[in-house]
Amino acid sequence: MSAPAVTRRSERAGSPREPRYLTLRLGPLSRRISVGHLVTAAILGVVGVVILLTALSLGDTILPLGRVLGAFTPDASRLDHKVVVEWRAPRAVAALVFGACLGVSGALFQSLTSNALGSPDIIGLNTGAYSGVLLVITFGGTGYLAYAAGAVVGGLVTAAVIYLLAYSRGLQGFRLIIVGIAVSAMLSSANTWFIVKGDLDLALRAAVWGAGTLNGLRWEPLLWAGGVALLVALWLPWLNRRVGGLELGDDTATMLGVRVESSKLALVVIGVMMTALVTAVTGPISFIALAAPQIAQRIRPNGGSLDVLGSALVGMVLLAGADLIAQHLIPAASVPVGAVTVCIGGLYLVWLLFREGRRA
Repeated sequence: MSAPAVTRRSERAGSPREPRYLTLRLGPLSRRISVGHLVTAAILGVVGVVILLTALSLGDTILPLGRVLGAFTPDASRLDHKVVVEWRAPRAVAALVFGACLGVSGALFQSLTSNALGSPDIIGLNTGAYSGVLLVITFGGTGYLAYAAGAVVGGLVTAAVIYLLAYSRGLQGFRLIIVGIAVSAMLSSANTWFIVKGDLDLALRAAVWGAGTLNGLRWEPLLWAGGVALLVALWLPWLNRRVGGLELGDDTATMLGVRVESSKLALVVIGVMMTALVTAVTGPISFIALAAPQIAQRIRPNGGSLDVLGSALVGMVLLAGADLIAQHLIPAASVPVGAVTVCIGGLYLVWLLFREGRRA
């Protein structure tokens, strides 16, 4: 008589567990959030804070945690305030903010293309933003606002060209990637021509900025970029709903009430803006937007579709960790963070190709 009971217990133990949800209410608004996703987000947030505090502590002078926290108080010494608040904090905070921006942009474009390679750096939007800033530098523009305007305009024009060339009875993801790679190659050639034909000062400025670096970053450009990024972040719930609907296919999304083409266009504009904000301050930083959404999807409990918020958190951790490596990997030298992310991205691509090859 006990055997059937054992069988039933085994079946229950082997069956997949249903995800648990919490309902959050703020006035008339309410939202259901998976407990597993909430725990994952909390862990990523803690990792980001640990990296932030580590970046504030390390340097030519290693400061204990007490002095780091004390530097933000009114009673802090002038030296601690200058080192932590004015020199180290802008770079450390920028790595978190810009990593989140790249993660969001990567999630949007990978959702639009339904392809793991559909990120802004592969499609060519980073290159377009770089072209916009190069034109600003060529015509004598200086300062963050000029660079930001050039990056946004360059990114949007590039996105518009790719969108129009790839559009054929709707926007097809694979076609968008192929057209984007072709446009990116042409823009890269044009960028090289601008640098070669420009004077030495232009070439040096373009080379340093084009490496993708957070060196020497101060609060003013970060506050401008962070403010715009915060406004875009308010749309994350709307973005998540559109991303989830589009991943089911155009026909299914239409049945669910999603305006497919207008939603795709809105996601392209938002994704370009997030990429351009980063490019205007740091130069083009590759592979964060490529890897963050895929990592976020794999660490999500129960899998599921691409998650914009999860991609933002993973991008935040990736760029902050890469910048920490860039600062302290080689003693007495600071490597551009773009060089570190390229190495990490190359290893990721090799792993991805090996994994897909074994599946085939």
